[in-house]
Formats: sequence, C-alpha cells, structure tokens
Amino acid sequence: MKPRLAIVGVGLMGASLATALRAADFVSDIVGIDENPDSLAVAREHGWIDRGAAHFRRGDADIVVLATPVGVMPDLLATIKPLLSGQAIVTDLGSVKQPISCAAKALGLRRFIPGHPIAGAECSGPEAARPTLFVDRMVVLTPLDGHDPEALSTVRAMWEAVGARVLLASPEQHDHMVGYTSHLPHLLAFACADFLNAQATEADLYPFMGTGLRDFLRIAGSDPRMWRDICAANAPVLGPLLAAFGEHLAAYGQALASGNFAELHAHFVKAQAFRETLSPEACRGES
Repeated sequence: MKPRLAIVGVGLMGASLATALRAADFVSDIVGIDENPDSLAVAREHGWIDRGAAHFRRGDADIVVLATPVGVMPDLLATIKPLLSGQAIVTDLGSVKQPISCAAKALGLRRFIPGHPIAGAECSGPEAARPTLFVDRMVVLTPLDGHDPEALSTVRAMWEAVGARVLLASPEQHDHMVGYTSHLPHLLAFACADFLNAQATEADLYPFMGTGLRDFLRIAGSDPRMWRDICAANAPVLGPLLAAFGEHLAAYGQALASGNFAELHAHFVKAQAFRETLSPEACRGES
C-alpha cells in the first residue's frame, strides 16, 4: 500500500516535492499543511495536494515532510510529535541540520530522518513549483545515532523516486560544508546588492550593468526572511567562515593598494583553475 503524505509548508520546495511524488506514483493521499490559505488554494488548484489544512492533525500521514523555514522547525517538531501515529516517518527539507537534529534527539524521535535537497531557485511560493526540481540533484540525509533503519530506507526511496541522488553525512559535516557551498555565497550576494544600493541608484547603475553582475546577484533575489533564519541557525559555522573570507579578501585589497598586480593575477589564476574543476552540475547556477 502506498503511504499517505503530509507536506507541512506548501511553498516552492514543499509543493515541488508533492507534485514530483504524485507524478512518480509514490504516495496515495497528499495533505498540505499551511497557515496561508492562498498557498493551499494554489496547490489544490494545480492538483498537487488532495486537501489542505492550517494545522497538522492526528494520524494525517505515514510520511510527514517539514518544508517550513528552518527557524520554526524545532518547535514544530515538538508540536506534531504527540499527533504522529506510531509508525509515522518524519523528515525535513531544511538547509541546516544540527538544530533540528538536536531537537529530534531530545524528543526521542527514532523515525525522524533529517534531509536537505540541494536544489531550489530564487523564486518562492507554490506558483513556482515544478516536478523536475529534484531530478539529478543531491539530497543529503543526516540520520541520527539510533535511527530506525526502515525510516531511513523509506526516505531514501522517496527521494530516489523523484530522481534525486542521495548522500549520507553527519549533521555537523553537512552544516560545515553547506556553509562554504551555499550559505556564504548567498550572504556575499546579499551584501554586494546591499552595498551597491547604498552607493548609487538603480537608474545610475543600469546603463553600466552587464550579465556578470546580474548572474552574481541572482541569488540575492531569494527570500530574505528564509535566509535570515538560515544564517541564524548556522551562525556557529558561518560567523568564523565569513571572518576568514574577510581576511582573504583583504589580501586582494593589499595587492591593489601596493600595486602588486602580479599577486592579484596569481589569485585570479588559482580561482579560475578551481572554477574549472567544478562539475557541470555545480556550474548550472542553481541555488
């Protein structure tokens, strides 16, 4: 029998997973949980969910996916725990794994499998959902010590059903690495856009803008509140990382100030060589 699915948070990621699992015929009934009635209406209109509700109810699903901002996930997990059936499996889509993992451990949830699909876009909301969002994308699962092996197998099968590739890691390893590959780049894009906004108006900048600036600032179009929560959740990693980047950037400034353009060129050569080693998947411009 195919499992019933509950998606808590019917935005871009949650709605995309719902429609992808429906297309893969992996689940039977899909309920969307969201306090925004407009999001539920869009998801129902497109047939991505069978029904919607503002709050999770007892026995709503066999698999529960938390697709909310990371800042609310620990409290949400505590809220839904008494409403879960004994065999219900819970997973999440958050891009920071240590806080939610600590919350699950404290609650004794052996059938909770933390997850993070490395996919997305700068647009948000269920209107932007698409069933191919996770195809050939990496999904990192960070099972806790003492997890239920059946729960891990089910969550892995769920992601493979929508075309994703699954990688296992610890919560600590995950948060450290995505600090480099996702959180720092987003922070730098926001900082650059903020800096430019303080220096000149859009009308002044526009005639001089090429595709390079637009490409660099693309991810600064992401949801600011979502990224505030991500930065807060991964601050222990991101704070020192940003400080180290500041020291690295200062070396570029020193080379400019001293006229040492050979050193600047050497930095550029190393950077270009590293960029060329990245796989095509990493160079697609996906969030």
